Amino acid sequence: MRAKPIAVLLLAWLAHLACVALAETGNVAVVVNEKNPLTQLRSAELRQIFAGEKRFWAGGLPIKIFVRAPGAYERTALLKLLGMTESEYKKYWTSQIFRGEAQSEPTALFSNGMQKEAIVAYPGAVALVNAQDVKPPMKVVKVDGRMPGEAGYPLN
Repeated sequence: MRAKPIAVLLLAWLAHLACVALAETGNVAVVVNEKNPLTQLRSAELRQIFAGEKRFWAGGLPIKIFVRAPGAYERTALLKLLGMTESEYKKYWTSQIFRGEAQSEPTALFSNGMQKEAIVAYPGAVALVNAQDVKPPMKVVKVDGRMPGEAGYPLN
């Protein structure tokens, strides 16, 4: 008789762990400084930005790219967006710097709090943030006309 309540508790605990895992790997939002007039991007423009090919926002404001450190879900989404592995990403930025096309690779941040601070501090900032971690004053930008969580959103 006692085995049923333990089995039910075990199943509930496993279901909770699965929900936590899904929440940690939800959609990735593109966020910018709240004063940036940008409201949407196309996927191709987003790739150009995170590849360092597009260096200025409309109006001439320099783009400051912030990425998550290796191992973070947002970093995985970045690599998928760029179609690169971690080692290819490192080689790509080393090459960009060597050719004088970039001064440094994008700044890697280790926490959600650091991302928020960077977005607030730099008017030209852009970052990929787990949608559940977006907090004011981060401004979410639509990608291909869609927001995180909407059907067809490209950063799943």
